[in-house]
Amino acid sequence: METIRGKVSKVKIIKMSERPLVYFKVDDVSCLIATHSLTFLADVAEGSRIAVAGEFNSRKQFVCRKYAVLGKPQIVVEFERSRYPHRVK
Repeated sequence: METIRGKVSKVKIIKMSERPLVYFKVDDVSCLIATHSLTFLADVAEGSRIAVAGEFNSRKQFVCRKYAVLGKPQIVVEFERSRYPHRVK
């Protein structure tokens, strides 16, 4: 398995199904993810820094098996920017 680190520049949903197929670019490398694509969409936005592990297919696209967000995931950033008050325990 190879590892690529970089900044996400494009995120597109290629195929909507039970497991959506998502296309994204990491520093000019075309990547695809299907296995954890819904959590990927919640965690990553354009401009996020990520590390992905996987292998290249016959079309020179990187098929992502694992990913990790370097920094805060997008869903946490959205929650922190929320205008609603946080719950007090």
